[in-house]
Amino acid sequence: MKATKEVKIEDLSNSDPQLAELNTEAFLKLPPPYENWDDEEVQQLTDEQKGRLEATLDGIISVQLTKPDSQEEKDQKVARFLEGLAKLLTKENNWTFLQPLLLSMENCVKCQTCNDACPVYTASGNQDIYRPTFRAEALRKIINKYLKPGGKILPKFRGNDIDLNWNVVARLAELSYRCTLCRRCAQTCPIGVDNGLINREIRKLFSQELGINVVELHKSGTVKQLETGSSTGMNPQAFMDVIEFAEEDIEEKTGLQLKVPIDKKGAEYLVMHNAGEFLSWPENLQAFTILFEAAGIDWTLSSEMLGYDSVNYGLFYDDVQLARIALTHATIAKDLGVKKILQGECGHAHKAFMPISDRIFVGDMNLPRESCFPLLEEIVFSGKIKFDPSRNDFPVTMHDPCNIVRNMGIVQPQRRILHKLCPQFREMTPNGVENYCCGGGSGFAIMQSANFPDWRNKISGRMKFKQVLDAFQDCIEPETQKYLCAPCSNCKGQFRDLLEHFEAWDRCSIMYGGLVELIVNAMVDLKEPFHEWDFH
Repeated sequence: MKATKEVKIEDLSNSDPQLAELNTEAFLKLPPPYENWDDEEVQQLTDEQKGRLEATLDGIISVQLTKPDSQEEKDQKVARFLEGLAKLLTKENNWTFLQPLLLSMENCVKCQTCNDACPVYTASGNQDIYRPTFRAEALRKIINKYLKPGGKILPKFRGNDIDLNWNVVARLAELSYRCTLCRRCAQTCPIGVDNGLINREIRKLFSQELGINVVELHKSGTVKQLETGSSTGMNPQAFMDVIEFAEEDIEEKTGLQLKVPIDKKGAEYLVMHNAGEFLSWPENLQAFTILFEAAGIDWTLSSEMLGYDSVNYGLFYDDVQLARIALTHATIAKDLGVKKILQGECGHAHKAFMPISDRIFVGDMNLPRESCFPLLEEIVFSGKIKFDPSRNDFPVTMHDPCNIVRNMGIVQPQRRILHKLCPQFREMTPNGVENYCCGGGSGFAIMQSANFPDWRNKISGRMKFKQVLDAFQDCIEPETQKYLCAPCSNCKGQFRDLLEHFEAWDRCSIMYGGLVELIVNAMVDLKEPFHEWDFH
């Protein structure tokens, strides 16, 4: 068994061709039927990729950072990094997270309690570079040595033993995308230090000051969304085509002739979905339509540019992009004259448009914004619709999306629904605010470049896959069809890849889906089951 190499903070500046080696034999072990699962070596980069892109952290590429052509270019980027870091610590330039950032930077006591709470660190076999404090400690040493008065006087004696060079900058850029921003570390910290926030601010520094970010989040994410109306590239006309298809599909499945309300002025709710629901999981949109119409909810969707896509990837890496999209969403809702904005089953959209946008919206732009889950609970328990739980009489477990549960405290509504409508519902361990990230958080679910997906499946999603298997151990055989309820579009994207990677449908008959589909599947008025097992 190859030993895991110890990596120290000061090693970030060295010229080693690769700082950390990933050892599959040390990865977190999985329960049956994966006790003998063969984890092949993490996909290696091609010689062309190694020659063109910076990959000396761990042999994984997420940022696709091109190697500078000269030492002069390296020195310029290092100088810009240091200038950006200084700006990050001033109220004039950091108008979203300055106070929690400074508190977290100044108060860590290095107890390392957070390490074992991190699913990436533990699943990797305790790789030093993946511990939650590693990035923060590196940043702290750089600040103390290069930005504080007298920092370069006896730096090693003061513990600031790091030499800021291009290797440090390039490795920090990659390292900021080895954390899913689930903030489980912050919850575990005895004094509330938020290493997840620090990591996010590192991403922001790189994006806003150096133009270094992830293609899928920026160019193919927020930039495309602002240009076309959706991060998927779906323009308003394509959106209307999707709605037409959804109406036809609802009629074909259920016999119901329903019209999805579009651009209805003065509606109670403007409902916003992640566009992934329209293109990858249309049954979620259809289920919301069936349920809301049956319950008499006064609602509408918007066909305006951006109005139909709740995605806001700026949450993960860039305050400017976050604000541009959030303000556009609020303007659309204001122009429609709706009373409230309702977020569908998308975790990051919940966080971006509610607690984070509270830092952006002022005056009449600060419209009421709500989560769909309390409303779904109200509908289920209102008595207006009859449900037959026996229609959901198959094993069901639930994944808690970090941004909805841990980061916003919406824990019980979805549980009360499942306890009522799913006779074989069972919890994962741990669950609720103690949950583990799906492994696709902070944008990871859509990042498909180079060998990053292999790393995501083997490491960042590994702890969650173990939780799923543990929850179904009493019926793990493939003869029993099982439902993994994941009420979040990004989480579903991660589970799609994760379950495929581990061949979970063939080996265990585990399928994933949302919450509202289970609700509609239990509706007595529907003659045929809404849920289709062959959807897989």
